[in-house]
Parts: sequence; structure tokens; C-alpha cells
Amino acid sequence: MQDFFARPEHGIAWISGASSGIGRALALKLAGDGYKVAVTARDHEKLAELQAEASDLSGSIIVLDGDVTNAEDMEHVLASIEYEHGALALAIFNAGVYLPVHAEELKLADFEQSFAVNLQGVVNCLVPAVRHMKAKGHGQIAIVSSVSGYGGLPTSAAYGATKAALINMAESLKFDLDKMGIRIQLINPGFVDTPGTKRNEFPMPSLVSFEEAAEQISAGLKSRRFEIIFPKRFTYMMKLVNLLPYSLYFWLVNRSTGWRERPLEKHARPGMAHPAE
Repeated sequence: MQDFFARPEHGIAWISGASSGIGRALALKLAGDGYKVAVTARDHEKLAELQAEASDLSGSIIVLDGDVTNAEDMEHVLASIEYEHGALALAIFNAGVYLPVHAEELKLADFEQSFAVNLQGVVNCLVPAVRHMKAKGHGQIAIVSSVSGYGGLPTSAAYGATKAALINMAESLKFDLDKMGIRIQLINPGFVDTPGTKRNEFPMPSLVSFEEAAEQISAGLKSRRFEIIFPKRFTYMMKLVNLLPYSLYFWLVNRSTGWRERPLEKHARPGMAHPAE
């Protein structure tokens, strides 16, 4: 079956987690390319501001409030797209949260919230989207994961676990979606310059801006690549590092982050961010 490449004339583009960061920049990029972009997040005011900012672009922004952790909300979002705005051609599941985890003070809530937003939140969007696209006979889906899903990193026990799960899920679904005419892609960014990453306490090589991330993703959506990665040098380095024997892997990560020399934290520090946040 021939690969489907979504274009504005095919229908609506849907982006979850669009109120800030990569999702917001990508919504503006796609609207500038002529798409009608349905944007979803919990913060209505930020989505309304995004809609106003796109008013002079060739495409447009459609505000559809919703919480990705609520499956019923996502069913309602998809129903609104289908019955009020048109066919869903392109879906980009981007909503995510990073909560740092320190083993000396493990908290159930950090894992529960991370899994609810980053993993179950994608599933809650994915199920109705695939059902809709299956009925149409075509569609394109992109899932935003992270290079931190390649292997364990300091403070990333919850975040990295969800991103590793997304990588495996996208890979596994591709076998059947290919036969259904639905093209699935995986987006694995490195570090993106956000307010959260500015508070990180370790080196962040090859930091890219929101706008650059949106450009890279937009270009990748038009390519035949399954995995969209950027910046390439850093992400390929991360792939290679994770091929090392564990003894070398842990030594290299400790050395590059300076983590072994850091004292144990009495309390996990909020607000730190990992790749793709």
C-alpha cells in the first residue's frame, strides 16, 4: 500500500499539548503552511492566544480544549473534529510532562502523573484517531517521544520510562498500521530550549529552539523516515552510547553529566526538563 503523506487539502491536523513549547511552535508552522490545525490542551487562554496569533496565516487554528489524561475528553475532541470541522488527516501527539525522580526520595505521584500524561495520554488520543483514519482508509500519525527513551539518564526514571514505552509502541503499531494505509512516525528530539531546560543542572549539548524543532518536525513529516530525529549529530551519538556495554555506558553518563560527584538530594527539585520538554 502506498504511503500516505498528509497535505492541507486532505483535512485537519490535530496537535495535543499545543499550548506551549514544541506543540505551539508546530501549530503555527502548520497553520502557516495552510493547515486547519485543531489544538488541544487544558489551558484555554493559551490556546486562544495561539489562535489569535495565527489569524494572519494562510491556515487557521481551531481551539478544542481537553485533558489528554481523560479518554472521554479525547473522544469528544475527535468527534468535534469529525462532525464540525472535517476529516482528520494528520495527528501529532505531543503532550508531555517531565517530573525529576531521585531514588533517595521516590514518590508514587511522580510516576503516576508521568505515565498518565506521557503514555496513557497518547493512547487516549491514539485510539479514536486510528478508528477515524481506519474508516477513511488513510491518515498520518506522529508520536513525540525523546532520545531519553533510548536509555536511562539521571532523574529520568519516570520520564524516560514513558518515552521508551512510546518508542516501542510506535514500532509495534507500524506493522499493522502500514497495512491500513495509516503512516506512523516517531519524533525523538534532543534538548529543546524551553524555560524548563534553562534550569537543568547538567550540560545540554546541541540545544535547539522551538522554531528549529518545528521546522525539523515539519520537514520530517513530509519525508519517508519512520524516525524524525534532531539535532542529528547529538541523537546519533545517543544511539551509539546505548550500544555500549553497561559498564562503559554508566561510566560515560556519569562522567559527561558529573552525576557521580553530586551529593544525594534531600528533596527532588521541581522544574528540571529533559529532551523534548
